[in-house]
Amino acid sequence: MEIVLDHRGEAAALAAASAWALAAVFFRKLGAQFTPIQLNLYKGLLALAMLIATLLLTGDLWNDIPTRAWLLLLASGALGIGLGDTCYFAALNRVGVRYALIMETMAPPIAALLAWLFLRDLLPMRAWFGIAVVGAGLAWVILERSPAGATNQVMTRAGFAFGALAASAQAGGAVLSHAALTLTDVSPMWSAVIRLLAGIGLLPLLLLRRGATKTPATPKETTSNTWLWLAGATLVGTYLGLWLQQVSLKYTSAGIAQTLLVTSPVFGLAIAKWQGEHVSLRALIGVMVVIGGVALIF
Repeated sequence: MEIVLDHRGEAAALAAASAWALAAVFFRKLGAQFTPIQLNLYKGLLALAMLIATLLLTGDLWNDIPTRAWLLLLASGALGIGLGDTCYFAALNRVGVRYALIMETMAPPIAALLAWLFLRDLLPMRAWFGIAVVGAGLAWVILERSPAGATNQVMTRAGFAFGALAASAQAGGAVLSHAALTLTDVSPMWSAVIRLLAGIGLLPLLLLRRGATKTPATPKETTSNTWLWLAGATLVGTYLGLWLQQVSLKYTSAGIAQTLLVTSPVFGLAIAKWQGEHVSLRALIGVMVVIGGVALIF
């Protein structure tokens, strides 16, 4: 299958990565009010309402979506959002943010390989080299030594297993979504709705097994401000982020889209600098490496 790269997909992927980085600032503030799975469920329901409202406003609510697209997107949502995000939460609890993010860099080459095997989606050597450079730059940034006094977490077998499963599930979900978007006429907005429906469908079951993700103590009482923060984070990170992700998967290859989508830590550094936090020389070098890899992909 031939993919025509006109940079709409790449631009959408970078926009989604920046949206996720910004939303992380809001979601971090909500960590004391909600458990991880509760937060995932609530933001999913809010984002679903926002997406459906958008479809109503655009008159696209009763779109005739092919059965093939429904099946591919439901499988994509269950795999990438339901299983992938849950395994990512489990990896976070076991090995910490940095190692979990390092494991996420496995997703782009896995997605590119799966797309090549099942969709005949071939990438030029320059794109493969760009994927490798982006991964190396992200690893250089994320593996920087923690500040003095910070909790040092180490890679464990369970953490590695959850991280690898998360990356594989998210890569598989991206390829399934890419197939639905390119092989049928389903729109990115509708694909986001269907994927979210499938992902949300698994979360009530996970709430019954909270110990599987090492859920912390009972959350604090929520306030009206808490729900406002949640709405803002959902608007930016889930509604816009998920929609832009689907746009990227429609207009570029799965491997390239997944590579650009995992550049959120780079945008996170920019936000941290804007908030007055110290950004080291090593981090700046890593950002330059990532930018060079992105340039190769483009």
